[in-house]
Amino acid sequence: MTGGYKVNRSTYLGELEGLRAVAALGIVVTHVAFQTATDSALFARFDYFVAVFFALSAFLLARGGHRKLYPYIIKRTARIAPAYLACVGIVLVALPEAGSVSLGQAAANLAMLQIYVPDGLIAGLTQLWSLCVEVAFYLVLPLYLALGRKGRLVALVAGIIVGFAWPWLPFVRDSIEIFNVNLQIWPMSYASWFAVGLVCAELEGRVSPLVQRVLRARWVYWIAALTVAWLAGQEYVGPLGLEHPSPLEFNIRILLGAVFCALIVVPYALAPSQGVLGGEVMRTLGTWSYSIFLWHVAVLTVVFPLLGIPMFSGYFFAVLAATVVLSIAVSYISYELVERPGARWIQRVGGARHTSAAQPATTIATEFPA
Repeated sequence: MTGGYKVNRSTYLGELEGLRAVAALGIVVTHVAFQTATDSALFARFDYFVAVFFALSAFLLARGGHRKLYPYIIKRTARIAPAYLACVGIVLVALPEAGSVSLGQAAANLAMLQIYVPDGLIAGLTQLWSLCVEVAFYLVLPLYLALGRKGRLVALVAGIIVGFAWPWLPFVRDSIEIFNVNLQIWPMSYASWFAVGLVCAELEGRVSPLVQRVLRARWVYWIAALTVAWLAGQEYVGPLGLEHPSPLEFNIRILLGAVFCALIVVPYALAPSQGVLGGEVMRTLGTWSYSIFLWHVAVLTVVFPLLGIPMFSGYFFAVLAATVVLSIAVSYISYELVERPGARWIQRVGGARHTSAAQPATTIATEFPA
């Protein structure tokens, strides 16, 4: 470590746990706003909290440097597979809207390949496109970490350039018409969002006390981030809803998303403190945040008939309150009965062949995958 400022990279950053909870609930808000037809430029771009998850994942995984491949694969599988497979399986069986799902669609969702096949995104599971992107990042991260610092810098710059050039390629721009697959949302498009976390990992321990004091004025960065989200939600910046953006509009959307997640993640990653997000309640919600992310769209689908409210008919706050409460309850059950014991089982089986793959159950939730 150079620069005179050192940090223990194994330090548990409690605020990041709470930040995952905020991000998960932010994604709930954007989906509730869409399905209640709530006209809010700000809420429309709360999908930028996906960028926050990407940056957090990149930072937490990269801050430890190069890792042995087998333990890494075991830990990643243990972290995401049990709750994911349970969620997809239950939604496919129980959700009425999934009754028309083909065998191919079901297989693609179970294998986390839904963004690569026609009509892969299905009711109750549409938000899981981001996990496909996340898994692609997992696959390339060991190669990235194996590079020297200069090599990683070149890889970051190259990845960002490719990401912004990708939507301009003719077969990507017209992919929906040609392939019935949206190549625009393939992993390379989001390189800049992951880059935020990777840069933070490079800078950790090299930030002066003065800069850290500036970064601890959290409210300034939150106001700036929400302003960026509101700006991105204006129709003159790009289409809202499900309308397909042009390459330029998509570039702008991705760029503003990178700014949004940098404003939120950088202060917490590079100037950790014991703030509100590090409190017990927020850390607990952060522990359940992966399951909140997995289940909330299916829960939202159930909330409308439960409240007797048609979709796209308003009642934002009532639908949001019910969705948040039920999602947290389901997520607690998912975490306790599936996510944590499933992760322990996978690591125990994997550890039988490679003992260094073991990871204490209490730290399983420190690296959120989406």
